Amino acid sequence: MSEIRKGMLLVISGPSGTGKGTLIEKLMKEDPTLVFSVSATTRAPRPGEIDGVHYHFVSNEKYDALVAEGAFVEYATVHGNRYGTLRSEVYQRLERGENVVLDIDVQGALNVIASEKEKVSIFLLPPSLKELRRRLTERGTETPEQVETRLGNAIWEISQKDKYEYKVINDDMEECLNTLRAIIKAEKHASAYYAVEVPQE
Repeated sequence: MSEIRKGMLLVISGPSGTGKGTLIEKLMKEDPTLVFSVSATTRAPRPGEIDGVHYHFVSNEKYDALVAEGAFVEYATVHGNRYGTLRSEVYQRLERGENVVLDIDVQGALNVIASEKEKVSIFLLPPSLKELRRRLTERGTETPEQVETRLGNAIWEISQKDKYEYKVINDDMEECLNTLRAIIKAEKHASAYYAVEVPQE
């Protein structure tokens, strides 16, 4: 029996504080077929973030040049900062049969959903806005004003959830992780990404 696997574009997004980064990190540690697409951003690195690993940190001038070159699959301004998914980080890997994970904001994800015919889109939801506020406050990476901005944006972002193929509530981390594992396992066998020839004998 011969098998041919095509790379899958996996789009995971949701409001800030829904645990996207932690969930994706866990998925990638246990599944070597998943590779991370490193986005470009104009925001400053957070403590512990490494250029080229977590993001490509660029100046506004460099970002403008990348836009002019058509280097982005999608790009958007979020929370006052600019983000973009580099074509070089996506298409070459898909051609090699790798499953590319996009951890992007909702604006960017909607652009990818609209432009890419073959993709798997997952929207992560918080159990409540109250819980989302708690998570954003306790992680301590934003000022109180920034927390309020992110909560305000979350209301619009959640209103876009039905444009995604899958919706998953992150109330319990392990349960959410199990659901994501099941989605990815099933999609790996979808006709768009998996071809198989059965021998006559």
